[in-house]
Amino acid sequence: MTSTAANRGSTAPPSATPFDPDTGPLAPGAKKPGSDTAVHKVGYNGRPGAFADVACRMAFPSADRIALPSLETTIASTARGEVDRILLPCENSLVGRVPDVHRIVPDSGLHIVGEHFQRVEHCLMAPAGASLASIRRVRSHPVALGQVSRLIAALDLEAIAAPTTSHAAELVASCEDPSEAAIASDLAADLYGLNILKRNVEDDPHNTTRFYVLSAEPQAVEQKTQLLTTIVFRTQNRPGCLYHAIAGFAENGINMTKIESYLVGGQFVPSRFLCEFEGDPATPDVADALDILARHARELVVLGTFPMASRHLRNRSEESLCSWGTKPPAAFRWSHGQQEVEQ
Repeated sequence: MTSTAANRGSTAPPSATPFDPDTGPLAPGAKKPGSDTAVHKVGYNGRPGAFADVACRMAFPSADRIALPSLETTIASTARGEVDRILLPCENSLVGRVPDVHRIVPDSGLHIVGEHFQRVEHCLMAPAGASLASIRRVRSHPVALGQVSRLIAALDLEAIAAPTTSHAAELVASCEDPSEAAIASDLAADLYGLNILKRNVEDDPHNTTRFYVLSAEPQAVEQKTQLLTTIVFRTQNRPGCLYHAIAGFAENGINMTKIESYLVGGQFVPSRFLCEFEGDPATPDVADALDILARHARELVVLGTFPMASRHLRNRSEESLCSWGTKPPAAFRWSHGQQEVEQ
C-alpha cells in the first residue's frame, strides 16, 4: 500500500513511519511482540566524560558505551548496526531545544524508542595544586559556560569556549597549569585526573537535559504504560491550516505536550513542526486525531511511540504556573487585544 502522506510530498526515508489517513500508522510491525532486542552497545556524540556519557551510564548501566565524533556518525553507527541504541540530547531546561538534533533525526530513518532525563551537575575542576585563588581562565562548552555565569563573574574568570565539556577537561589536564580550570562532569574529573574545586556550580539547580533514545528498528510498547508519541509534519501554507490540523487532538481529549516549528532546507516557509503528545497511534482516539491532521498536512511522519520517562519533570512548569495564583505575571497577561503591564 502507498502512503497518502508520502504522496503529499513527504521526504521521510522508507524506514520512518508514515501515517496514512485511510489506514492509520503504516507500521504494524512496530507493536509486534518480541521486537525488543537486548542493548549491548550504546553510542553517543562526544568524548568520554561528556554529559551524554553520563546519561548513557545511567540509562543503560550494563551496556558498552561508544563515543562518536559527530551527530552524523552517531546516527550512521545505528543504521549500520554498530550500536544497538544511541542517546542524543534534544532539549535542555535552561537553553531549550538542541537545533541540530531536530534537524537530523526526522530524516535519519531512526525510531525514537525512549527518553532519558539527565540532571546536569557542573563541577569546577583544575589540575593538582590549583585553587580557587589561582585560577584565571575557565574552559567549557559555550552552553555550559552560559549555565555557570554567576560563578564566572564571582571569580572574575576569563571564559574560553571548547568543543565539549570533556574536551575542556582533557585540555586543562594536559596543560597542568594552576591558572586553568574547566567546567565539566565529575566523571570527566575522574577520567582526566583533575581535582574538583567546587561542585554544583550551575546557576539553576534544576538544570536538566532530555535525551532521545533511538534505534534502527521500532520497539514493542506496553499499552498499560503512559506513552508519548513524537511526530513531524508540514501543513499547507494557507490561513488557519495549522489550527484545523491540530484540532483533532483537543476533540479527542489528547494532551499535546509540545509543538514547535523549525526551518528546513534554508526556507522560511513553510516550516516543519515537531509535535509530541500522550498516547499511541494504535488507539482509536489518537488515530482519529492523526487522521484529521493528515487531511491538512503535506507531510506527516511518526518518529516513535515510547514510554514516558518522568511525568513530574513535565509538570514542573504547571506547578510554577500554579504558584502565581489566579493572576499570572503582567508579562503573560493579555486583555482586550493589548498586553497589560503593571508597575
